[in-house]
Amino acid sequence: MKKLLVCLLVIILSSIYHVHTMAEKETPAYAKWGNIAVTETIKKYPYADVVDYLHIGRKDINEKIAVEKFKLWLRHGSKEFGVFVDVEFDKQTNQFKNITFRETPL
Repeated sequence: MKKLLVCLLVIILSSIYHVHTMAEKETPAYAKWGNIAVTETIKKYPYADVVDYLHIGRKDINEKIAVEKFKLWLRHGSKEFGVFVDVEFDKQTNQFKNITFRETPL
């Protein structure tokens, strides 16, 4: 009986570990910057709803600074428009530096 309980415990713990490590692998590296892009866009355009967003890519400015680029789709009433959002950060410290917005038609 004791061996059965130990086996079940090992199976349960390994399943939990497997699910946890899978979740870590599925989180993209740009997720932190995507959250900042969405949060700051909502602050800048509080009257509009964020419909969707796209990660465009990362651009290294130099050995220390990089920019994650996103495009967000917003809707205000019947009007839809896009906003390009660039999130600049320090690659060495992983600290946020700056954010810029540029509106565009869809």
